[in-house]
Amino acid sequence: MNNTLHTEMEQIVKESLGAVLPDEAVKRALKEFRPGKGRTVMIAAGKAAWQMAHAAAEVPGLVDEGIVITKYDHVKGEIPGVRCFEAGHPVPDENSFAATREAIKAVEQLTEEDTVLFLLSGGGSALFEQPLIPGEELQEITQQLLSSGADIVEMNTIRKRLSAVKGGRFALSCAPAKVFAVVLSDILGDPLDMIASGPCYPDASTCAEANEIAARYGLKLSGQARMLLDQETPKTLSGVTTKITGSVRELCEAAAASCTALGYTPVLLTDCLSCEAREAGSFLAGILRTHAKGARKKTAFIAGGETVVHLKGKGKGGRNQELAFAAAQGIADLTNAAVFSFGSDGTDGPTDAAGGYVDETTMAALRAAGISYNDILQNNDCYTALQAVGGLIMTGPTGTNVNDVAVALLGAGEEE
Repeated sequence: MNNTLHTEMEQIVKESLGAVLPDEAVKRALKEFRPGKGRTVMIAAGKAAWQMAHAAAEVPGLVDEGIVITKYDHVKGEIPGVRCFEAGHPVPDENSFAATREAIKAVEQLTEEDTVLFLLSGGGSALFEQPLIPGEELQEITQQLLSSGADIVEMNTIRKRLSAVKGGRFALSCAPAKVFAVVLSDILGDPLDMIASGPCYPDASTCAEANEIAARYGLKLSGQARMLLDQETPKTLSGVTTKITGSVRELCEAAAASCTALGYTPVLLTDCLSCEAREAGSFLAGILRTHAKGARKKTAFIAGGETVVHLKGKGKGGRNQELAFAAAQGIADLTNAAVFSFGSDGTDGPTDAAGGYVDETTMAALRAAGISYNDILQNNDCYTALQAVGGLIMTGPTGTNVNDVAVALLGAGEEE
């Protein structure tokens, strides 16, 4: 392993994440919050829900009661007056359903003088759920979508039609109380109706689009589910104010600042990365190969966004691990070259890793361990391979969720 580049990777990851924690962003958004004369009930849902709720609860007298629904192991302690629930992600489970029922109970008897402070972050599509079909079927459909290669917008177009809280329907449950929503974006372009499937935002997608997506990916749906795809979601909502805070661009800017401090010249390739993970990895390796010969300065190429994995095998991994692993072969004959990618929420797919790291030594390390590069990609088993060569990025839950960032580092140049 290139210890210098690996140490620099760890610093970039740490500093990037520290710069995009939602605490200050939430407090900035709350400066515009004007609660009614009655009670204020806080509902926070998503992978960053605890961190967002904790920031709001620090404002004296702001919240009368609250509920947090977040991913397992993401509750970092008690928040006075707030009940915290942990549930399944990326597939909803019974705890998702039970916690969401509690949230609905907390708002359904409110009056027009009351206010719902709704704090939403990515992951809410699984964590905040009250299905209109049997829970087991919703889980199966979610699994189909996750393995199909569908992007997050396509997935949420389907999921919001199968839910009693998605696609603006939770806002209807809150009425006649007013809703003030603070949203941490994890989707490129910040489409408010798609972030966590838009529980408090009018849905711009259509039944025709949902049916086309279901056909494109060959989803196996019951008759009841197909009927729900033909039922339109709310297109207008009243009494809802939405403020968006945080985005993948901020994550990219933070990564660039960290790279600069390490002596790299940062180059932002995109903050809208959206393609197959392995294709993105191969592309970043190609960029390093192009710039390696005769390079006279350290350069960091940065790409933010969210890739997808089309599952063909039954291995263990996630999109960031697969992106990084796919770059290993392309940089194997370079000097001082590395590619790493990580999710800002600290988890990559169903694993406990945030992402993956490879450098010019990785392919040799894989061969020494008897691991086939092609077999790993074929079986989508990048976690196993990266673990064997010390290439997993482990951060634990971060408290934020603003997409992913991939960085390709090119150190001191080779002689021509």
